Amino acid sequence: MSRLNGPYASVLDLVGETPIVELTKFDTGRCRLFIKLESQNPGGSIKDRIALSMIADAERDGRLAPGGTIIEATAGNTGLGLAQVGIPKGYRIILIVPDKMSREKVQHLRALGAEVRLTRSDVGKGHPEYYQDMAEKLATETPGAFYANQFSNPSNPAAHERTTGPEIWEQLGHDVDAVVVGVGSGGTLTGLGRYFASVSPRTEMVLADPAGSVLAPLIKTGEMIEAGSWTVEGIGEDFVPPNADLSLVKKAYSIPDKQSMLAVRELLSKEGILAGSSSGTLLAAALRYCREQTEPKRVVTFVCDSGNKYLSKVFDDVWLAEQGLTDREAHGNLSDLVARTHREGATLYVGPDDTLLNAYGRMRRGDVSQLPVLDGGGLVGIIDESDILTAVDGSYEGRWDRFNAPVRSAMASDLHTLQAGQTLDALLPVFDRNEVAIIFDQDEFVGLVTRIDLINHLRHAR
Repeated sequence: MSRLNGPYASVLDLVGETPIVELTKFDTGRCRLFIKLESQNPGGSIKDRIALSMIADAERDGRLAPGGTIIEATAGNTGLGLAQVGIPKGYRIILIVPDKMSREKVQHLRALGAEVRLTRSDVGKGHPEYYQDMAEKLATETPGAFYANQFSNPSNPAAHERTTGPEIWEQLGHDVDAVVVGVGSGGTLTGLGRYFASVSPRTEMVLADPAGSVLAPLIKTGEMIEAGSWTVEGIGEDFVPPNADLSLVKKAYSIPDKQSMLAVRELLSKEGILAGSSSGTLLAAALRYCREQTEPKRVVTFVCDSGNKYLSKVFDDVWLAEQGLTDREAHGNLSDLVARTHREGATLYVGPDDTLLNAYGRMRRGDVSQLPVLDGGGLVGIIDESDILTAVDGSYEGRWDRFNAPVRSAMASDLHTLQAGQTLDALLPVFDRNEVAIIFDQDEFVGLVTRIDLINHLRHAR
């Protein structure tokens, strides 16, 4: 297989025929572990395959007419695939996306020209704001709409049975002992399971499932548990998708979020492969499977999508700390709540002689509402959104000149501070005064604690 055969008529001609790499920097026990780079598809994920398949089949049988509207409930990647295929064909794309999806995915979708409607990720099937129910309802109300419905559409598993499975079989020389997959819609599991059942019945299908999902426990016990919550995007479910044939699964693993995040970050640092959070779940499960084997085996799993869609999440140390997904030492005091510590160089700050425009820009880029003002490493003030607004407010005449005023002219310098060794109770009076908590360790500035930091801490406290 070669991608040097171009020029191609369209990037859609590049869907599929993705490379496989052997992982050599991990402890894989007696196994050889291979990973198929579905991130090399033009839309950056394995979902390009099913988007191409679902649209082509719908056009062929008349469910999708020229100028029609494609509607889908998606964790992001199927939507990207549908937009990548559908928009150049002149279709309108409307996507219902749960609000836990990464900012990069949503921005990518909108840049492609898709209409993105965010909905709640904390509700289940049957709730009016559940993303699949919203998409189905919208499709019935929209003239000329085609509801792609990856969860039930037979073109989804068919894409993997026709393309992904044969590619793996050829790339690994007709010698595959196990395939490790996740389930979002179930198409990858079912399509590959059917293919390997036909060409290699000994090949085991292994499920990698986020802890909190109902699928792995259902396979292990036969009982449907109440779904929990998980941070990994794109895989794991609170129901069994119609496209997911769980009878094909020989082994299932529940992988905690923290283990998934560690695995995908190690994949980058050890092998130089930038992958998304679900790939971390698959890798962690594949490694567990490999290390359990007593005989040599050849195992394959996937980079489901590119990690460049998760730079603000999985690869952001502050975000991981806020989600309780790091191994930071707990001290049982206020130091546990500082997400961006100054001593670790993580604090966003401005100097007293920086302009208000610079302060505003750093707040926007850092997605924060206030900044410490540091001079020579020492804290001299705090500036927040209201300080900037007060400083630049007034008549429009000369307003832009006010953004060039120094931070020292608007910052608050009468500061109330707390010591890192104090308990959480010390925060309440600070928040009652509508202030941010300023934390010191003796004379050293440690960082800031906001209400959101307290909520994050309480949410993840054990």
